[in-house]
Amino acid sequence: FFFCNCRFQRFLLMALSNKQRRDLHHAILDYLIQNDYEEAAEAFKKESRTDLPESSSSGMLVKKWTSVLRQQKKILELENKISLMESELSSGSSARKKQNKDAIPRPPAIHSLKAHKGNITCVKFHPIFSQLVSSSEDATIKIWDFESGEYEMTLRGHTNSVQSLAFDHSGNILASSSADLSIKLWNFNSASRDCMKTLKGHEHNISCVIFAPTGDFLFSCSRDKTIKKWDTNTGYCVQTITGHDDWVRKIAINDEGTIIVSCSSDQTVRTWNASNGQPMGVFREHSHVVECVAFSPPNIVPLTPEAEKTKKNTQTSGTYIASGSRDKTIRIWETTTQQCIFMMEGHDNWVREVIFHPNGKHLISVSDDKSIRIWDLQERRCIKVLHEAHDHFIACADFNIKDPHLATGSVDQQVLVWPCK
Repeated sequence: FFFCNCRFQRFLLMALSNKQRRDLHHAILDYLIQNDYEEAAEAFKKESRTDLPESSSSGMLVKKWTSVLRQQKKILELENKISLMESELSSGSSARKKQNKDAIPRPPAIHSLKAHKGNITCVKFHPIFSQLVSSSEDATIKIWDFESGEYEMTLRGHTNSVQSLAFDHSGNILASSSADLSIKLWNFNSASRDCMKTLKGHEHNISCVIFAPTGDFLFSCSRDKTIKKWDTNTGYCVQTITGHDDWVRKIAINDEGTIIVSCSSDQTVRTWNASNGQPMGVFREHSHVVECVAFSPPNIVPLTPEAEKTKKNTQTSGTYIASGSRDKTIRIWETTTQQCIFMMEGHDNWVREVIFHPNGKHLISVSDDKSIRIWDLQERRCIKVLHEAHDHFIACADFNIKDPHLATGSVDQQVLVWPCK
């Protein structure tokens, strides 16, 4: 024992500070005394020149050892998770391929993420990893692991409500926009998620940001009635697009990066050439503020007789536009003709987000009526309703394409993660 203790002490001299060594000695002596190892306690006390342990050392060695065991268990779980992910990557993510492509959100929510101190304004899934980011009127951005439901960290830097979030296609950069009139770019390649750039140029609340598919440009819209195009490398605004008569609420871009769609408090939906900012179309039929817009995916089902006749195996995205409004309706538009193909009613309050399901058959919407609705686009009707999904207005939503889950954020300050089955 004495030989081992001497070797142990020499190790401690090299590895621990004087205070750490003293605390450890007290903890060891306390353990020996508590377990009636009197001779060993006396020998250790003499050899280590340690006084009787302080009351604060009582049970400390057992607590620390239990903590080590817990940490070892977590490490093993993480190693197993990494091993599984590596196996999925090497086999072409075969486990993910087995998932039902037509899976839709179903209750109950698997996680309720609580940490924000203000209304949730935006939620976005990381395009590659199992991370989810949320923004709030509390001026912060929070990062979560949506699979485990664990909180990871908070990004601080904005001085007013954070309104919108967007990842570039690689997931290396997160953009955030705020009522503090700034856009921030966060480095997701760094463990600390540092802010790389702050972009300024808007004159009012910046309500939405999106990346071009290439990641070279960023688009933003604002209550100042404009849409701006930014060079993400330099941080400079390279174009300002005007045309709306009121607050531009949301913008979206098609997969090819050629067309931007915007919606506004002026009750219109408009399309723009993403390259030169020239107007392409105006869509007028909503009778109130248009809150949200989305482009259809390339595999969208035919929604008109003409589309059915000319159906092709390969299509471009953005054939159709979905819009949601404070008039409680959802409208589906044909992008080229600017005609409203049909309208869907069912929500009892403002429609706050519309998302095309990646299967091209369904549309998901959330509303201030606290519900989530799933719509069949060909049948033009609601096929599933998650009533009272939140305790208050649902302000935002996002769908994870790679690992089908729906995230929703609410005025109840919670983010909920819904499984798709």
